[in-house]
Amino acid sequence: MKTWLITGASRGFGLRIAQAALDAGDRVIATARNPQSIPLQAHPRLVVAKLDVTDEAEARRVVANAGRIDVLVNNAGFGLLGGVEESSAEEIEKLFRTNVFGLLAVTRAVLPVMRQQRSGHVINLSSIGGYRSGAGFGVYCSTKFAVEGLSEALHEELAPLGIHVTVVEPGYFRTDFLDETSLTRAAKIIPDYAETSGATRTRATAINHQQPGDPAKLATALLELVKLKQPPLRLALGSDTVKGIEDKNAFVARELSAHRALSLSTDFTS
Repeated sequence: MKTWLITGASRGFGLRIAQAALDAGDRVIATARNPQSIPLQAHPRLVVAKLDVTDEAEARRVVANAGRIDVLVNNAGFGLLGGVEESSAEEIEKLFRTNVFGLLAVTRAVLPVMRQQRSGHVINLSSIGGYRSGAGFGVYCSTKFAVEGLSEALHEELAPLGIHVTVVEPGYFRTDFLDETSLTRAAKIIPDYAETSGATRTRATAINHQQPGDPAKLATALLELVKLKQPPLRLALGSDTVKGIEDKNAFVARELSAHRALSLSTDFTS
């Protein structure tokens, strides 16, 4: 029986993962800023805890009461839809405070437990937007790029201690992510960006609750992930994510080849 600590467990991926882990016979510590909002039935293997991930002291208190932690799922976060110039300093700071600094606070609170155990699995929920950015989601994607960078470093730092790290990259899944509960829209709209970030706003509204990904299958995939003896650093989930990664890799390879001579020209010559 594994013990999971899951942030942002009141809805979406967090809720689905928590229920799937319970159904699999594991113990779950499900957290949210408002624990009363977690719609899970009372269960002997369920602990519901209040956790605002931006409150580092609160994260330490939750971990201190948790005992053993085998799997940390850093799921709490939200989106920001708007062009980079359209996004205000306040909107950007709020996003980074949860998506990056909150993830860091919880991870840093949990790692002493996993180091003492010499075991554990840190799963950081990123996005296809953590691998490939796009108009209208630039600031949001920048938070997920940060999560990817942190995950790569943690993977290298923790491997000798018996602790695994995986960054999960979902594409568009049929959750409430594109609703106002999870997605903030930049208050400022600049007409010059109508064909770029403006088009993304329109597209996001059109595909809401029509996304191709099944969140129940994502939860099942994470249960399979934690069973692996050698889990991957990255796990892409969804056909749109796989295509997006393949397309970006091909683009990067073309650019690298096209400008290879210039790239190699900056070394000292012997």
